[in-house]
Amino acid sequence: MNLPFIEWLPKQRWYAGRARVLSSVTPSVVTALAPDLDHALLLASYADGGSEVYQLFVGWDLELPEEFAGQATIGAQDGRTGCDALFSPDAARRLLTLIQAGATTGPLRFLPEPEASLPVDAPARVIEGEQTNTSVIFDTEAILKVFRRVNAGRNPDVELNRVLARAGSPHVAALLGAMESVDERGAPTSLAMVTAYAPNSADGWSMAMASVRDLLAEADLRADEVGGDFASESFRLGEAVAEVHATLAVELGSVAGPSPLPEMRRRLERTVAEVPELVDLAGAVADRLSALEGQIVVQRIHGDLHLGQALRTPDHWFLIDFEGEPGQPVAERRRADSPMRDVAGMLRSFDYAANQLLRGEPNDEQLAYRAREWVQRNRGAFCDGYGHVTGVDPRALPGLLSAYELDKAVYEAAYEARHRPDWLWIPLKSIRALLAAGPNPIP
Repeated sequence: MNLPFIEWLPKQRWYAGRARVLSSVTPSVVTALAPDLDHALLLASYADGGSEVYQLFVGWDLELPEEFAGQATIGAQDGRTGCDALFSPDAARRLLTLIQAGATTGPLRFLPEPEASLPVDAPARVIEGEQTNTSVIFDTEAILKVFRRVNAGRNPDVELNRVLARAGSPHVAALLGAMESVDERGAPTSLAMVTAYAPNSADGWSMAMASVRDLLAEADLRADEVGGDFASESFRLGEAVAEVHATLAVELGSVAGPSPLPEMRRRLERTVAEVPELVDLAGAVADRLSALEGQIVVQRIHGDLHLGQALRTPDHWFLIDFEGEPGQPVAERRRADSPMRDVAGMLRSFDYAANQLLRGEPNDEQLAYRAREWVQRNRGAFCDGYGHVTGVDPRALPGLLSAYELDKAVYEAAYEARHRPDWLWIPLKSIRALLAAGPNPIP
């Protein structure tokens, strides 16, 4: 296969090597699926000596929707035009057919879930704007998610969705099938997954942002008086997260495991070196993290939970994207941790939803007060919902939740300093507030 991948790959939204010098892109494994359809693993090598593996379905002389023709076309080889076949509705449906049939082709395994029925004849269209994967929606019935950057091992998004769906959890979209490759030792690597589509759904981030806008537009109403009050949804979201944690604990177990404190301390040290504003706070943060000394109860969790990872359907809150940070090794993303990491991630997301609307006016005291009111109301409602299921308010756990929130805010500070310096004030303000509130700030 001799297509101009080195020119095409860096133009894709899901390409992660923009900060590096790309030296070559080589198809390392090519598997023919049909005369006009191949699966390719592309080895992207960098000038710094590192490399990444991306996957691509290459279609030959396929008919593409006009709006995607430029984006999907890779180039010509031997008189044929190669393209990203996921943009071809016909090719996408053929992939579903392979999964439905449980096909095996070379190192590729197409795995339907028991009794799953896939919409192999449904209209198909690519979702635009994704940063790390590519998803294809089949009418209102199913969604195929292809993991563009390939990491050895079974992706936790496939693994945990399968566990939760088979356990009957109402808080995940049912897994319908998956695709994986198998190496010479029989070890699997996840490549794609198909889940039921959630029609008429809205993501939690958009809902929360609309609620904050409603509040900031009303100068003389309390948060509980505004028409867009989000607290009841935050409560139900807390219940949903707790129920997912409970199901994962039952199905996969929970144990007393080593504390993540050493890694938290290393993250703090690295961030202080990058963010001078943290120097005077580092000692107090380190002291608070010490609450995690020794062992804690750990289990499988979402691992990267925030409002954008939650969908509100007419009946339930769904949690999505259990794959964790795509840039991390699969073993790292599968690591057990305290459920409080997920809780802390969601609480930090409430803080971002309110404060990012103040970016232009972070010193407006009236708006800042209104934002704090919204954050406190929804943090409290989420924790109330979580505690309603578990019987334990997360805010009552001795220092545990506070330590995880601080660790998350430190991570955010490093991210903002690198990528969005004008947002750095959000995590810095939160770190100061968390330190001032003490380890167990129950309203």
